[in-house]
Amino acid sequence: MSLSLFIARRLYRDTDGGKQVSRPAVLIAMVGIAIGLAVMIITVAVVIGFKGEVRNKVTGFGSHIQISNFDAVRSFETHPVVVSDSMMAALSAYPDVKHVQRYSTKPGMIKTDDAFQGMVLKGVGPEFDPRFMQEYLLEGEIPVFSDSVSSNQVLISKALATKMKLKLGDKIYTYYIQDDVRARRLTIAGIYQTNFSEYDNLFLLTDLNLVNRLNGWQPEQVTGVELQVKDYDKLEDTTYEIAVDTDNQQDELGGVYYVRNIEQLNPQIFAWLDLLDLNVWVILILMVGVAGFTMISGLLIIIIERTNMIGILKALGATNFTIRKTFLWFAVFLIGKGMLWGNAIGLAFCILQSRFGIFRLDPETYYVDTVPVSFNILLFLLINIGTLLAAVLMLIGPSFLITKINPASSMRYE
Repeated sequence: MSLSLFIARRLYRDTDGGKQVSRPAVLIAMVGIAIGLAVMIITVAVVIGFKGEVRNKVTGFGSHIQISNFDAVRSFETHPVVVSDSMMAALSAYPDVKHVQRYSTKPGMIKTDDAFQGMVLKGVGPEFDPRFMQEYLLEGEIPVFSDSVSSNQVLISKALATKMKLKLGDKIYTYYIQDDVRARRLTIAGIYQTNFSEYDNLFLLTDLNLVNRLNGWQPEQVTGVELQVKDYDKLEDTTYEIAVDTDNQQDELGGVYYVRNIEQLNPQIFAWLDLLDLNVWVILILMVGVAGFTMISGLLIIIIERTNMIGILKALGATNFTIRKTFLWFAVFLIGKGMLWGNAIGLAFCILQSRFGIFRLDPETYYVDTVPVSFNILLFLLINIGTLLAAVLMLIGPSFLITKINPASSMRYE
């Protein structure tokens, strides 16, 4: 064990009740480190959790990549594209594509005795992946959707059901305007709630066959295809790969394929999520700065208090570098203790929030009803390492004060 580390450990363990000036300074420094690290852990956990929740809800409704006609960008009343079994097989064959499903849309209106509400009827086929809807299903069940027959069953959101005073099993009348007004009576098979108001207030889910008949399309014509990718980090690459093969290609009935991913379809939402990353960096830098400056203040007070000891060490032949290392090691011990408390506070908050949802949010504004948290151990480790390194580097400069202490005068210092 080096001399500087040995002395630092003795200083850290010193409880002889000597000079007590440094005790408040040490306590404040450790509290600053603990609070700063706890805030950083909580911030990162909440932002990652929030981004994950919102992204999952957006992709749950619209998948990761969509292939449709170009006019689907502007309206739910679209021109169809032909999606044959061979095209479905070709899209499924891409190595980074996990799932492929067709969909069709038809804008219309729900009317009851008391009110009416605009909506979009979204039809899906038997290949529909129900896991997302199953997670947010409140009542009833998800029908077995078909592309060959119509069950006239729909999934409706709780927001629409509440607004229209509907309940499970009710029959609703929907109206669609094209060349003339067409009506369909549908039965509510299930009620879901995602708290994603932009979609909850809009979509009803039903059979692909029903929507295609309302649109007057041929069996292989649909609004588009939704693709789920295996790795979201490869979304841009996968989109580009599919677009090279498919984009601007014309089908046999004149439809033109247009490939877009979920970030291109919802630029405002994802720009808002990207802005959260900037907020995280600002908070991290501020917290590291606060923690570092409290440690600098504590270290300077400790050096001044130990001036007599520093003079004795210099008189015995210790170099400035050795003494500086001693106090830096001492600071590392204090930082480590503060970081232990910071991790305990941050992780305790995350666990309690994850289990009990203590802090609530307005789903109309934030798309979730509780503050979400995500446990990313790797990021937590990086935050700890970064905090330790930043704090120690910030202490190197103040430690040069030791070089200005003269042994002869310091040994008379009280």
